[in-house]
Formats: sequence, structure tokens, C-alpha cells
Amino acid sequence: MFRRALILTLLLATLNRAHAQWDLEDSTTTADLRGIHSVGGDIAWASGTNGTVLRTEDGGYIWQHCSAPPGAEHLDFRGIQAFDANTAIVMSSGKGDLSRIYKTTDGCHTWKLLFTNPYSPDGFFDALLFLDSQHGILLGDPSPLNMNTPTEYPNDIRLRVTADGGVTWGPISAPDAMRPGTGLHALGDEAAFAASNSSIDSNNGRFWLATSTARVSSRRLYLHPEQLQFLFQSSFCAGALDPVSKECGQPWTDFQDAHAPINHSAPSAGIFSIHFRSEQNGVVVGGNYSKPEDPSATAAYSADSGGTWLPAQTPPHGYRSSVAYDPATKTWITVGPNGTDISTDDGRTWRAVHPNPALHQPPDADRNWNALSLPFVVGPHGRIAKLNTQSLAAR
Repeated sequence: MFRRALILTLLLATLNRAHAQWDLEDSTTTADLRGIHSVGGDIAWASGTNGTVLRTEDGGYIWQHCSAPPGAEHLDFRGIQAFDANTAIVMSSGKGDLSRIYKTTDGCHTWKLLFTNPYSPDGFFDALLFLDSQHGILLGDPSPLNMNTPTEYPNDIRLRVTADGGVTWGPISAPDAMRPGTGLHALGDEAAFAASNSSIDSNNGRFWLATSTARVSSRRLYLHPEQLQFLFQSSFCAGALDPVSKECGQPWTDFQDAHAPINHSAPSAGIFSIHFRSEQNGVVVGGNYSKPEDPSATAAYSADSGGTWLPAQTPPHGYRSSVAYDPATKTWITVGPNGTDISTDDGRTWRAVHPNPALHQPPDADRNWNALSLPFVVGPHGRIAKLNTQSLAAR
């Protein structure tokens, strides 16, 4: 009787345990990868340290090494946005002029430098997001007063926008009297994290940005998609042109602010990733990257477009740098150095997933990840994997 009960207990434990969903792929690089963008139709692009850009056209079976943009051999490409097999824009992150944007339109055979951080020697690019092939948003850390950028205010969070596919990047200004810690007005050493190119997000005409102080700031960009053509038009500025873009600063003053219950007790802590599966339902993840095993306050969720945030009842089991939603299986996935967690109740509860020996997954298939763009995940030392949706659906 005891033996039968033990066998039943072990069987139930096996059935209730979630298995890892990552099938490892060969990137043939040792670069640390933080940028990943899945275009769909088996096309995806990845990026990382030492000017590394990778591309696949067959769902990850072969990852092609792209030629590095001229002068970018030592840059850290933290973000990449792709549009098809030939066209992509890559963002490097670094102090001063180490933050740059390049574009290719011929399958990464050649690159063009589009934009260099105008806030040098300060400033730092954190995230790049395109709403379509023409309209994009660039997020950067606050920087002091700089006479090269007269349309912006000192120590504000930096936003630049493009309406021509990245050729021109005009400034967003916040000419209001709101207190620090609201909208684009940073509080003290408040900044954003560039860990996974996911500290900003947009869905159905709404925009969100998340910061190191666990603040989420949002605003309505447009009510109808056809309004995109007017979204980033410059306003009248009495001749105070931005010398970089030759445009006026576009004023965004109608931000709504909320604080998420995410650990921000140290400079290495805060919100690292934000994603909304709809205009209403979103998740933020983070924690303290210097204490990756600490599971306290690592995730929160919102059901009202980011107006309020509630802590996950069962959080991920450590610091998490990226979060994404898989609509096919209605599953949230979040990754970090010490593992992968999933949620099927819109971020209220999370459970760890583990490698499945039956699928010949190595024992570390669930960990050492930086960034997500489903079905792909990337990490340090050239790690790339693809989501095993059959395993996920069968959990």
C-alpha cells in the first residue's frame, strides 16, 4: 500500500511539473545577446556585443552572421527592430556617442549610421520601438542641460521619435510644471534599464515606459491608426529648432503615472521589462539584477491600462529581465539568469519551468536568458533558443 501511494505521488508530481519550453539553437557566436526581434514567417534578427548582428530566414535552423556596421565593432547592440528579411534597425547602448542607431535595407550587407546620441558626453540609449515601418520611438536616460538640445529640459527622460523610418529623430519635450517623478521629469537618479530592449511598449494607440523607480508612465498616442501621420509632427517653437533633427520639440505633457510593486531598493533594481497583451492587460517584471536569486517583488500586473498595478501573488523565482505573451497558448513567459517562469492567469501567479530530459534538453535550458521576442529567446555567450509550443501547450 505504501509503495502504491508513493508511486501515485511521484506520478502526480511529474504531471504537475511544467517542462522547459526552450529548444537550444546554434548561433555560432560567443557575443552576449540582448537584442531579438521576430518578424514572423521564420524571419528573425538578433544583436549583441562587439557589433554582432545575426539573422535567420528559416526559423532559426541557421543563424547568419551579418557584417558589422562601419566603426561598430566594439559597440553593444542592445536593441533591434526588423521589418522583413532585408530591413532592420539596430540600437547600441553606451555612454555618450557609444549610443547609436544603424539601418540596413539589403539583408545586412551594408549599414548606414542614422543617429548618434546628441547628449554626449552624457546620455544612454535604453530602448527602441517601432509602431510600423515609419514611426518609431527611442528611449534614453536623463541628461543634464546641453546647448546642443535646446528644445528639451535638463534631467528629463529623453524620448526621440521618427516618422520617416529612422532617418530623422525629433525630440519630445515636456514643457509643463509637473513635479519630478512624473511624466518625463525624472526623480533623482531615475532612469531606464537597457537589459532587453523592453522598457517601453505600445498597444492599440497607447504608450508605456517603465523606470528604475518602478514607475510606469503612459499616454494615449492616437485613437485611430490613420492618425499616425500626425503623431510626431512638430509644433510651433518660436525658432528654437533642435539642431540635430532641424525640428521643434513635440510636446507630450499628458502622461499618467502609477507605481508598480516591484523591488527598486537599489540602483540595480526596478522594472526591467513591460508588455501589454491588450490595451488593458499588462505585466511588468524586474527585481534586483545584482541579486538574481531574490524572488521578492519581481512581477506585477495591471488590468486597467497601467492605471493601477498589483503584485503577483506567486512571483517569478528570481530577478527577471524580459516578459512576453504567447497568444497561441495564452501564456505569459518571463526569463532571467536563474530560470524561466510562466503564467496563465495574466500575471497573478507564476511557476517555474524546467528542462525536460525526454526532449533531450540540457539541464540549463531554462536559464541564462536576457531577452524575448517569441518564439525566440537570447542570452549571454551566444545563447539562442526557440519556444517549443507543443511542449507549452501540453504542460
